[in-house]
Amino acid sequence: MSTGFSSSSCRFADYFVICGLDTDSGLEPDELSEILPYQWLLCENFEQSPLRRTFKSKVLAHYPENVEWSPFDQDAVGMLCMPKGLSFRTQADSHEPQFHSFIITREDGSRTYGFALTFFEEVTSKQICSAMQTLYHMHNAEQYDILHTPGTEEARPSSGAQLHAAPSISRLQRFNSYDISRDTLYVSKCICLITPMAFAQACHKVLEQLHQAVTSPQPPPLPLESYVYNVLYEVPLPPAGRSLKFSGVYGPVVCQRPSTAELPLFDFPMRKMFELLGVENVLQLFTCALLEIQILLYSQPDYQRLMTVAESITALMFPFQWQHVYVPILPASLLHFLDAPVPYLMGLHSNGQDDRTKLELPQEANLCFVDIDNHFIELPEDLPQFPNKLEFIQEISEVLMSFGVSPEGNVHCTEGPAKIKGFRSADMVSDKRNGNLASSPLNSYLLRENQTIARLQALVKRTGLDVKENASSNKDLKMQCDEEELKMHQLNIQVREVFANRFTQMFADYEVFVIQPSQDKESWFSNRDQMQNFDKASFLSDQPEPYLPFLSRFLETQMFASFIDSKILYHDDEEKEHTLRVFDARVDKIRLLNVRTPTLRTSMYQKCTNIDEAEKAIEMRLTKIDHTALHPHLLDMKIGQGRYEQGFFPRLQSDVLSSGPTSNKWAKRSAPAQWRRKDRQKQHAEHLYLDNDQREKYIQEARNLGTTIRQPKLSNLSPSVIAQTNWKFVEGLLKECRNKTKRMLVEKMGREAVELGHGEVSITGVEENTLIASLCDLLERIWSHGLQVKQGKSALWSHLLHYQESKEKRDATPAGLERRKSDAGCAMPPLKISLIQDMRHIQNISEIKTDVGKARAWVRLSMEKKLLSRHLKQLLSDHELTKKLYKRYAFLRCDDEKEQFLYHLLSFNAVDYFCFTNVFTTIMIPYHVVIIPSKKLGGSMFTANPWVCVSGELAETGVLQVPKNTLEITFECQNLGKLTTVQMGHDNSGLYAKWLVECVMVRNGITGHTYKFPCGRWLGKGVDDGSLERILVGELVTASTENEDRMCRTPPMQQSPGMMRRFVTISPNKLNTGQIQEGVGEAINGIVKHFHKPEKERGSLTLLLCGEYGLVWALEQVFQHGFKSPRLFKNVFIWDFLEKAQVYFESAEQSQVTQDENYQTRVRHFCRFMRAISSTPRNIGKDGKFQMLVCLGARDHLLHHWIALLADCPITAQMYEDTALLKDHSLVNSLIRVLQTLQEFNITLEASLVKGIGI
Repeated sequence: MSTGFSSSSCRFADYFVICGLDTDSGLEPDELSEILPYQWLLCENFEQSPLRRTFKSKVLAHYPENVEWSPFDQDAVGMLCMPKGLSFRTQADSHEPQFHSFIITREDGSRTYGFALTFFEEVTSKQICSAMQTLYHMHNAEQYDILHTPGTEEARPSSGAQLHAAPSISRLQRFNSYDISRDTLYVSKCICLITPMAFAQACHKVLEQLHQAVTSPQPPPLPLESYVYNVLYEVPLPPAGRSLKFSGVYGPVVCQRPSTAELPLFDFPMRKMFELLGVENVLQLFTCALLEIQILLYSQPDYQRLMTVAESITALMFPFQWQHVYVPILPASLLHFLDAPVPYLMGLHSNGQDDRTKLELPQEANLCFVDIDNHFIELPEDLPQFPNKLEFIQEISEVLMSFGVSPEGNVHCTEGPAKIKGFRSADMVSDKRNGNLASSPLNSYLLRENQTIARLQALVKRTGLDVKENASSNKDLKMQCDEEELKMHQLNIQVREVFANRFTQMFADYEVFVIQPSQDKESWFSNRDQMQNFDKASFLSDQPEPYLPFLSRFLETQMFASFIDSKILYHDDEEKEHTLRVFDARVDKIRLLNVRTPTLRTSMYQKCTNIDEAEKAIEMRLTKIDHTALHPHLLDMKIGQGRYEQGFFPRLQSDVLSSGPTSNKWAKRSAPAQWRRKDRQKQHAEHLYLDNDQREKYIQEARNLGTTIRQPKLSNLSPSVIAQTNWKFVEGLLKECRNKTKRMLVEKMGREAVELGHGEVSITGVEENTLIASLCDLLERIWSHGLQVKQGKSALWSHLLHYQESKEKRDATPAGLERRKSDAGCAMPPLKISLIQDMRHIQNISEIKTDVGKARAWVRLSMEKKLLSRHLKQLLSDHELTKKLYKRYAFLRCDDEKEQFLYHLLSFNAVDYFCFTNVFTTIMIPYHVVIIPSKKLGGSMFTANPWVCVSGELAETGVLQVPKNTLEITFECQNLGKLTTVQMGHDNSGLYAKWLVECVMVRNGITGHTYKFPCGRWLGKGVDDGSLERILVGELVTASTENEDRMCRTPPMQQSPGMMRRFVTISPNKLNTGQIQEGVGEAINGIVKHFHKPEKERGSLTLLLCGEYGLVWALEQVFQHGFKSPRLFKNVFIWDFLEKAQVYFESAEQSQVTQDENYQTRVRHFCRFMRAISSTPRNIGKDGKFQMLVCLGARDHLLHHWIALLADCPITAQMYEDTALLKDHSLVNSLIRVLQTLQEFNITLEASLVKGIGI
């Protein structure tokens, strides 16, 4: 942001610099042309005509030599003053001076600003002119050869120069014209101010007036040295909250600085950004910046556009700060930084000869590309919407329109808007999915934009009148700056206030969720990595649903972590850093104004209310100037010094500019270090200034935390520097991988531990998706580090495709397939492990259109199959391929780091992810079903025709006939989600229609998940409970049951989860009443916990009702306790008892026994349900009917009534012993109380449980 500064300087400017052509060293071509990977950007230097080539510029002079608080960085200043080196012109070209600003970020994050004015001067050196002439002769000869060589067109179609080495001689002459006898040669030169704070407007004026002094026919009133000396030594920085006026060569210059209670200093015209991009695009770019997505700004006309957009976007982030690589103007010699596998915000100046399609960026999977000149922005996939986006756009637009700026921006700033529009819409439709799937309802970007704009145009009409009144109200005040500048300040502050207000509203109660460290600061510093400093889950659970996709990702960013860190560091207001203090003050104000409870968030949009106040503060400073600096005056110079030739900016007298005045009232103040430190804190420093070593150490730690390299060093290119930078990147990627895997595991393990009954729940579906998306992003960054040649938008998918191709060439029969160790025993051998096969699954999903989407889907599938680490290891084991695709320094070619990285990924195998199944809900999946009959009582004589119906959380299949000879079936249907139940049965045909089934196995053919549905019961008339069909509840088979031979024998009765195979006669382990009560309590508890989880987190309710130790099982124990057994070898089922009770109730009703109304209602309900279940056409048997009754009773909250009825029923007295639980009043009452807790839950039953029941 435009406020960070690095110095304890209290001077307005630290250095004055002159850059340009060093006539002594002559013409040196810029070494960019040597950097091969980026020739696309430069069109090989030597095929360009010499006037279009770039040559090395040098820092010719800087004054003073050095200042202690801000050492002069010759490399960085030289590069950024003239990022593309020197350029030459003849009298035929335009010579308009160009102003641009730049920023130098030191490795500790502190910043200084540069403001540069570049203009053209005539070349007087004969050697340079003749060197240029020679280059032209050589160039023309070469071009002539090319034009007259047959077949060139075919031979070199891809060369960038082909466009310019035009096929006609006349064009060649027109383009390549420098003739030493006829033309005047001009070369670029640059004057520059290096300042601690970004007063862009003031610096622009100072430089413009200095340039004017040299070019105007009349010499200026004083020598140039006087003015430069004045600005370097006699103009102070304005104190916070004050304004300052000083003199330029021809007129006064005014600058003003916000007070400590206002938003930080920002002096770039935001209007420009909105005009260039339009509100919708700005907001999308803003969202990308907040989520720390790599951002590349691209512009041709001038560097200032890049700087204005970058600084505006980062200023709007208040109170957060961009924490990563920030190079708004990327010098041509540093193009290799585009390889950086870290979040960055960089600006690239195009040379005007390439369009976007020629640009081959190392990685685009997670890149936001902003073509500033063409009003166009390319977004990464899956970008969440900024909360309240439409209302927000409307509020910003109202502000812009009151200043006469159109919310769409000025599209006509390009020659071919129609072409761009066409490109955009086509691109959007194919590429800008909200999810990975095409089927996700894509509200076309353009459509949305047009709706918003239509709404805004209507608004213009409404607000049109106020505009004029507003403008006139300021006229009475005498402003000390021109109207243009005042307008800029007003628009800036209004837009910034609107943006700041969004965060103030969104994070109004953030302090409640900050986790203050329990230990002392020292140990907090050392364990910073492991600490959770913000209660994300609780914060998110308070937020409105539509905010979650954005917020859950934003809370994971480095900028948010740093913000919370500084909150923890500075308890007391005295020490708080400026941004935090201002933000907290605003939050407090909002909480006072809001009567609603602070933690209850609504999605009500609240507009910004403090614009006027902020605007007044600026106007006050500009009407009444607080300080005036000394006027420039004659310096102690020898006679004859200070003269110069008109039209040439001279080298100045360094002796008079090397040091400032000794007795200056405010220069003295900078002497004591103590004062300097205080001043530092007063200035709106954006990085944390610390007053003790411990804090220094912390800040360094915090900076290194999630970032690899905070700011690359801007030095000239040497292989060792590049190697060192890349080494830092590699280390950083590894660290990030370690932190990410750890965070994901803690969240996951936390949740699973909860399901086992430990701890509290801490992750939401949105959050899990966020973490997986950020893992995909990290993998893309790793795979695009050090790429030789870029192909497609996803580096990972591109590598996989190369691997697939080479594999398929090598062996027509796919090798490398191995089976996992048998999970489910002999019944269903597990799927073969095959990286290629998994790729094919993804390639067959027609809904995924883009490479990035395919790579993400493949990562999700591998995570779900617990094969991610293994697949990637296999992919990287093809060393030849890796060598072919990656440079030596790439992360994937650093063996140790690569091993550690794969090891970190291995840890994901400890937990179950359903990140593929739950996201791709509409795709077709093959399923394989096997029915396993009991070995002992052979199914071989079985004559009936079996069928199954498989249900999952998303859908069910309908009845599928199973061939009785094989008892297995494979079918394809839309994703069923996690599987929950299998209904199975047979048609009772043939002589022997009795069948003892051990279990049913079902496997998902893509993810390999295998589910086991235990049965252990007979199906057939006159055997067991006479059931012809059963509902089986299943669970995922985990790898831990490996090689148990249990599959090959009948499982023990008690262990088979889910079905009631409890014959009263065979009860080897009868439970006592205490155990039964506990069982019911546990079952109910499970259901209560289920409903207390966020909806997306709930598991299967069917399992809790009908699964092992579920509610049905628990109530069955209640009814079996003390049940009289009439005689040996005859089974009596609970259903028999219930039917007798039903008969009793119905006869009692007919015999008009008087009972109260309540009792009668309960009896009617009970009998109605019993009749409905008894008359169902399904052959579900007595235990199946009991299960159905319990499920329906739970759904309609009737179970506790029925227990009360049955306990008092005379039939109970006949059929139960005196010790039975049902005869003990106190036990029955406690049972009723426990069952009543289900009343507050809305229980929805899976269709398979209640099929055929019309209640």
